[in-house]
Amino acid sequence: MVLDNLPDNDDKSLFENRLNVEELNHAAFKIRNEIGKVIVGQERVLDYLMTALLANGHVLLEGVPGIAKTMIAKLLSKCINTGFSRIQFTPDLMPSDVLGTMVFHSGRSEFEFKKGPIFSNLVLIDEVNRAPAKTQAALFEVMEERQVTIDGVTHPMVSPFIVLATQNPVEHEGTYRLPEAQLDRFLFKIKLDYPSVDQEVTILQNAQQRGSIIETEEVSPVITAKEILDFQELVTRVRVDHDIISYIAKIVDKTRNNSDLFLGASPRASLAVLRSAKAFAALEGRDFVTPEDIKEMIVPVLNHRVILTPEREMEGLHPENVIRRIVDSIDVPR
Repeated sequence: MVLDNLPDNDDKSLFENRLNVEELNHAAFKIRNEIGKVIVGQERVLDYLMTALLANGHVLLEGVPGIAKTMIAKLLSKCINTGFSRIQFTPDLMPSDVLGTMVFHSGRSEFEFKKGPIFSNLVLIDEVNRAPAKTQAALFEVMEERQVTIDGVTHPMVSPFIVLATQNPVEHEGTYRLPEAQLDRFLFKIKLDYPSVDQEVTILQNAQQRGSIIETEEVSPVITAKEILDFQELVTRVRVDHDIISYIAKIVDKTRNNSDLFLGASPRASLAVLRSAKAFAALEGRDFVTPEDIKEMIVPVLNHRVILTPEREMEGLHPENVIRRIVDSIDVPR
């Protein structure tokens, strides 16, 4: 490529300083290969999970029981050589069971903070909607500010810190709906579907061949926490043109002025679209964001942040339908 034909020195500098995302793509390839040893299909779900990891965002996985929500999260953690903890949310779970508590040592006559299972790098919260409101509210600070405050003392989380939560959209007995403030803490809400017939045949064949081997034992760490942090920093430098930023703002603004929606998306949602689009672009091997990246990210970012009007909800309309209509109504930047 001849640089002398570029219009001016600024353009030359931009070209010469393009980001190298090859290492990031290679790491993503290795993660896909490892998880692919166990999980059949769900490629798009895995892409979204890696996007969230690179964008330093939390993920809510939603789907009926038995479609590998928890397994995918566990396998992802196995691919990363970092801390992992799993918390099973139940109706009797207390905030201290998640965050930790102060323990009195009689010998030293002082209290000491005993950290809860939330203090890890990758945290799986299984069936997040089974815990009562006070336990769900305990996650507000740690998910948004990545710190826990107990008795006036702030305890920061160690980076990377990502929460992967699961919930069942069908069963409502013994569950507590997540409040909007809690949902807004998640970068993505990813909905998992049933596999196709061919995929299910492959799942059964793999289980037959695996025998007594536990699924997670087939996956090995292929990336370190340090590499994750380096990739997260790299993603922040992915280029976004002003027209793309305006495109994001127009889409989000239109959710606030739509007759089908009772509640639109907040500026936090706009920032989430921007962060995730940059991460997705890097996964696609680019150091710049395109309108297609925005279209790809807009549904998982917004589908849990907007609320339908009661009339539209009774008609069986889904937030995804409204979001796609909004995107289609806005001119794509050229």
